[in-house]
Amino acid sequence: MSSPTPSTASPAELRHWHEVAHAPTAGTVLGQRDVLQDGSATMLTWPVPEGDGAAPSTETAVFRYLLLRSGSDVKAYVNRCAHFGVPLAARQELLKFQPHVRLTCNVHYAHYRWSDGLCTAGDCEGESLLAIPLTIDTDGTIRIAP
Repeated sequence: MSSPTPSTASPAELRHWHEVAHAPTAGTVLGQRDVLQDGSATMLTWPVPEGDGAAPSTETAVFRYLLLRSGSDVKAYVNRCAHFGVPLAARQELLKFQPHVRLTCNVHYAHYRWSDGLCTAGDCEGESLLAIPLTIDTDGTIRIAP
């Protein structure tokens, strides 16, 4: 049996961040550490490059991710609930989180640990958010690790 394409895969079938539709490549800049406040969870999107065949303004033509800062450490996760595959929140001001501790999905209230994205309560208990490996340059530039 062939594996599902990123656009048709269910949340449980996706095991790695790069399997999500429109995932950027290693080396892509995701942000700047010094712009993120300590204890912040920030929702961001990465647009699809021109020429990909999809219009960047469409809902499906972006890669949604979260940057979480704890001191000098930054974690990145795909903004996609492990239970249902929807973003954890529709807008930044609706994102529920306890700084340095957990994130909560607005749809089904699943709780995810800040440190590793593991779902500790809810219908997806034991599953995890898809972590994006990072490197941080000396100037604070956050990039997807190779």
